[in-house]
Amino acid sequence: MSEALNISSSPHVRDRWTTPYIMRVVLLSLMPATCVGIISYGWQAFAIVALAVISAVLTEWVFNKIVHKPNTIWDGSAAVTGLLLALSLGPRTPLYLPVIGSVFAIAVVKGCFGGLGKNFINPALAARCFLLISFANAMSISPILDATSSATPMGVLRMNGTVDITRMFLGTADGVIGSSILALLIGGLVLWSMDIIHGQICCFSVLGGFTLFLALFGGQGFDIKFLLAHLCGGGVVMGAFFMATDYVTSPVSRLGQFIYGCLIGVLGGVFRLYGNTADSFSYAIIIGNVCTPLIDTYIVQKPLAYRKIGRTRPVKREPFRIPKPVIALTLIAAIAGVALSGVYSMTKGTIDLQELQKKTAAYKEVCPEAETFELVDAAEELIAKQDEKASPKINEFYVGKTADGQVAGYAASVTAKGFGGDVTMALGLTPDGAVRKIAFTELNETAGLGMEADKAPFKDQFTGRSGELNLIKGTASGEQEISALTGATVTSTAVVNGVNAGLAFCEEATKGGN
Repeated sequence: MSEALNISSSPHVRDRWTTPYIMRVVLLSLMPATCVGIISYGWQAFAIVALAVISAVLTEWVFNKIVHKPNTIWDGSAAVTGLLLALSLGPRTPLYLPVIGSVFAIAVVKGCFGGLGKNFINPALAARCFLLISFANAMSISPILDATSSATPMGVLRMNGTVDITRMFLGTADGVIGSSILALLIGGLVLWSMDIIHGQICCFSVLGGFTLFLALFGGQGFDIKFLLAHLCGGGVVMGAFFMATDYVTSPVSRLGQFIYGCLIGVLGGVFRLYGNTADSFSYAIIIGNVCTPLIDTYIVQKPLAYRKIGRTRPVKREPFRIPKPVIALTLIAAIAGVALSGVYSMTKGTIDLQELQKKTAAYKEVCPEAETFELVDAAEELIAKQDEKASPKINEFYVGKTADGQVAGYAASVTAKGFGGDVTMALGLTPDGAVRKIAFTELNETAGLGMEADKAPFKDQFTGRSGELNLIKGTASGEQEISALTGATVTSTAVVNGVNAGLAFCEEATKGGN
């Protein structure tokens, strides 16, 4: 018999916290949010959850077969990915999207990078961002349930409206399937109490950093209703407890986890306040995932059983050196900045001329009978009295005249706050103050949704209208009603508000005659 000592490979310390066990606990912790979502939204939500989970598991099984890897569907990670994706989708999402998203999450994000433990970003979040970018229109409407959609709480907040925080907390407001904050908190606190997720990521960093940023830069200070409304919407709680805490894509050390969480929280606040979409916490977590290797490189976890020993002799420390890649990137950024600044200075005059030509063409389009456009004295005084931060805001107001000096109509430039930024339009009015036509000079809304405002079916609704116009969902029946764009309530509201502001301004500016 051999006397050699055989030592098995690590790990040498084992316990019950295996991957299958952790995944089963995570699945159970997501059940409250899943049940609330299905009860609130019905069979469509159940179908989305079932399709997402089944597709994720089947994709993992097929992928493992193709690449000749052991079957890993029983570890539960694929089911967790599918369920998280389903909970981040709306209840009116077309049924083919959870299937496409699950296949992308498992086959591309997870499988192509080596499988479990090798993916560099969260598969469920990556799939959701992929669907948002590739199927923007389908992610906002449902041809199965209805042809219209109301503004989500995040959309209402972007319009400076008020939301029902209680409904958001319970999960009965318009939103994603897993929008019940109460149910998510129950599941998240279970994971935290079992030490499966790290508190420094989900609470003190993500939620704390996000809340502090909103309080400092949101314009309303530490207003409790304002902060709670943003915390209860936009996937913040789900992201903090179930997405950002993923072992594979989060740092190892406690300090690294704190920095990682703060980064996500601050980025989430930046995207929420200044980004083009209110529901952008997913992108903040994705960026945090990408920064994880860098954080782990410079913040190293102390080894097991590490302890300080008495100093026996002075240790000569190496002088700090800035890494060469940092120097190279800094130089590249500086050179690029100087080059762009020079190009802008040289082309500024041309750009301004093009903008003037574009604006003149827009005025000519909305008031075609006019040969010349002249400023209105009363309008200049009214424009000067406006609040700089007002929305909608009148930028310019002209009277259009024919070749023989007769009034052909009026043209106004109006700016309102849309979903993707400012919406600026040229508004043409008849001599008696009715809308003749509108033409957009600045429109940066979502393709397939808000950008539909620049098409005839929506713009033609305003022709011949006067007085106060009202935006409605569905088909407009009254003279003062405008049908909202499906899935683009914020953009529709911005346009209607802008037209109403232009009509009111025209009436005020022309009181004393032309």
